[in-house]
Amino acid sequence: MDEGLECRDSSAEKRYFPEAPESSEGEDDGLPACEDLELNPFDGLPYSSRFYKLLREREALPIWAEKYSFMESLLQSQAVIVCGEARCGKSSQVPQWCAEYCLSVRYQHGGVVCTQAHKQPTVQLALRVADEMDVNIGHEVGYVVPFENCCSSETILRYCTDDMLQREMMSSPFLASYGVVVLDDVQERSIATDVLLGLLKGVLLARPELRLVICTPPPLLGRLSALYGAAPLVQVPGGRPVEVEHLSGAPGDALESVLRLIFEIHHSGERGDIVVFLACEQDIGKAYESVCREACRRDADGGELVVVPLYPREKCALFKPPEETERRGPAPPRRVVLTASPGEALIGSSSVRFVIDVGVERRKVYNPRIRASSRVRQPISHSQAEARKRVLSSTTSGKLFRLYSEEFASRDMRPLKPAEVQEANLTSTVLFMKRIAIAGLGHCDLLNRPAPESLMQALEDLDYLAALDNDGNLSEFGIIMSEFPLDPQLSKSILASCEFDCVDEMLTIAAMVTAPSCFSHLPRGAEEAALACWRTFLHPEGDHFTLINVYKAYQDAALSAASEHCVEKWCQDRFLSCAALRMADAVRAELVETVRRIELPYAEPAFGSRENTLNIKKALLSGFFMQIARDVDGSGNYLMLTHKQVAQLHPLSSYALGGKTPEWVLFHKFSLCENNYIRITSETSPELFMQLAPQYYFSNLPPSESKDLLQQATARLPAAQGEQPPCEKCPETTEQRCALQ
Repeated sequence: MDEGLECRDSSAEKRYFPEAPESSEGEDDGLPACEDLELNPFDGLPYSSRFYKLLREREALPIWAEKYSFMESLLQSQAVIVCGEARCGKSSQVPQWCAEYCLSVRYQHGGVVCTQAHKQPTVQLALRVADEMDVNIGHEVGYVVPFENCCSSETILRYCTDDMLQREMMSSPFLASYGVVVLDDVQERSIATDVLLGLLKGVLLARPELRLVICTPPPLLGRLSALYGAAPLVQVPGGRPVEVEHLSGAPGDALESVLRLIFEIHHSGERGDIVVFLACEQDIGKAYESVCREACRRDADGGELVVVPLYPREKCALFKPPEETERRGPAPPRRVVLTASPGEALIGSSSVRFVIDVGVERRKVYNPRIRASSRVRQPISHSQAEARKRVLSSTTSGKLFRLYSEEFASRDMRPLKPAEVQEANLTSTVLFMKRIAIAGLGHCDLLNRPAPESLMQALEDLDYLAALDNDGNLSEFGIIMSEFPLDPQLSKSILASCEFDCVDEMLTIAAMVTAPSCFSHLPRGAEEAALACWRTFLHPEGDHFTLINVYKAYQDAALSAASEHCVEKWCQDRFLSCAALRMADAVRAELVETVRRIELPYAEPAFGSRENTLNIKKALLSGFFMQIARDVDGSGNYLMLTHKQVAQLHPLSSYALGGKTPEWVLFHKFSLCENNYIRITSETSPELFMQLAPQYYFSNLPPSESKDLLQQATARLPAAQGEQPPCEKCPETTEQRCALQ
């Protein structure tokens, strides 16, 4: 995604009888007279005056000069590569040109889909493009992001995240609804985009009428050309030169330098907003507090300073350029936007005049040996540095401060961002590839090979979860698991909950752990008040049950509230994130729809009963038996069952807040960091583990005191354990009657 965007509602335009555009006397604004109004070919209505205003802006984009060349290539070739720097206009203009192509052939092969790597740019691009095409969002132009679909049967141009198009391939492997597929944001190197790049080679062979357009920055061009052979190239000229200043030394603790630069710029008298690229969200929080504190301490001679922390994964704080009238008057407040990767895609405004880049980021890297992730601080790539530079490309002037030397850039920075397929847990990806192989698309040429160790761990985990048969293909159980847009362990727990009559509760847990945390960061000065509120939701059986309490309370508040504002006030008073709870509600609604579509049994909720509590634990353990830890010394030092890593309960867990330390816990998340915390934990028992974990998984555990204790627990199990007749609702029976669509 490469445009600076402002969200506009095109449906608000007066489009049936647009007013004549205003212009000063004797001035030709280039707009047609009322009697010469053109009709929009996409909806048959007259173009509004705003369309012509935006058309002039589009014609000024660097990519506009390449429109004819692109359309010629699209007519003559199945695959086209568009190469241009960030913010050249390719993310908004290329999909519109593809829509014109589909219109010219009367949509006989379908519409256009354009992928993005991140949710927020997907939504913003759809809004922007609907505005430029002078159509309504959700009708001719729409978007699909995880757990939100803003499209209709009329949609001809659809923006979606790459993972959503990948999921669509499970039900429509050859993408029959589309005549053109545009893969954008390929430089982000997400797993879904890399997989789509590989799979679409086979789809093109099966569908000669399909067109594929790949939008890439220059550093990735060589690899893509090798993958797609003789695909024609449309090269977009570079943007406006930007003044760059490198500061000596390698980037270390750059917060002091960032603070100094911000206030030097602020007191210099030069107008313009400042964008600061930091390493991670924790640094954003620290910088926000430091800048606010320093701004309060200093005098206000430099004018008003507004600090905007922008967390790319949680929220997008777009800001609009000052209006012309404001520019002629007193200086508007200067905005300082603090962000981190992948924030390059979220920011764009002609009011940005300064960018500060610390040159490092914290990346999440998965270790298959211990089945845990860690946050690694490392230099950004040259392609990321260029994207940050191009935040200034649309301005009349600007300056980039790089808090690292040119020597550091040439020595330590990679040309391209590391591929996610080499750094992430591949279990979900392997499950998808096994599913898509059923349709004959099992071969996938990836730009980078995943680590063999990661692939072996993914296959092993799927085997433990009963998703594979004896030949290594998807079992019927695995096919059902792939229907859920969840981690395979969560999918397995949901299927197990059918046997244990706790589907309703398990869906709530799955939604709450999939959505962002509903517990806001502890507010400074109100820590005790927040903790007191959260303690009212605590459940003695653990965090999974506490999350059910929170969701049920939120639902009750939403049902009794007079307006959305009342719900937000309810969340605010209890220091809960309303946005996270809304997301959990949307996730749960989609999961309920999936359960009903594949006809899984759905028992009435019975949360709170003793039997239900035990059943929930059984369902959780059926999916998360690989994530068990034991308190080895009675003081909260938990040793993982599968390796020798030691971790502690998170300080905000139910047990930490309640002062209880269970011996055995099941945990949802563990990451290696300064403090090795296990998060979202619930108490379990050795007997329950031995009852539900696969025997061959237990046999493969390394020798340890914990394994000996589990072995001893086997003797305490009922003699007839494992010889009970299958329940009529058990997964083995269920998978036979599921109607997969």
